[in-house]
Amino acid sequence: MSEKQKPEIGSITWFDLTVPDAVKVKDFYAKVVGWMPEGLSMGDYDDYTMSAPESNKVAAGICHAKGSNAKLPPQWLIYITVEDVDKSAESCTLLGGKIVVEPKNMPGYGRYCVIQDPAGAVCALFKPE
Repeated sequence: MSEKQKPEIGSITWFDLTVPDAVKVKDFYAKVVGWMPEGLSMGDYDDYTMSAPESNKVAAGICHAKGSNAKLPPQWLIYITVEDVDKSAESCTLLGGKIVVEPKNMPGYGRYCVIQDPAGAVCALFKPE
C-alpha cells in the first residue's frame, strides 16, 4: 500500500459551496451538471460530496450554512494548500486581509481557515493531515 500523496503547497485542492439549503442546491447540480450526490453526516444533518458520473471521482462538496459554515457567503470556495495555516492566517491580516473563519482542525482531514483578501475575494487555506 502506498502512502497517500499530499497535495502540493500552493495548489487548489478542494472546492465547496455553502448555502442555506444544500438539499435543493445539490439537486440543482445533480440535474444541471450530472454530479452524483452522496450524503456526508454532520451529526443532525447531511452535507454532500458530489461525484463525477463517469469516473465516480469526488469533484466538490455542497454544504449547509450551519455550524462553522454559518459565516460563509453563498459562493464557490476554493481550498488552497499551505505549509502552515496559522502562519498564513497571520500573514493575511498583516497584509490587509481578514479572517472569516478562524483556523481550526477538521478531524480526519487537516487544519483550515477562511480568509478574505484585500480585494474582498474569499478562499480557504488548508493543511492536510
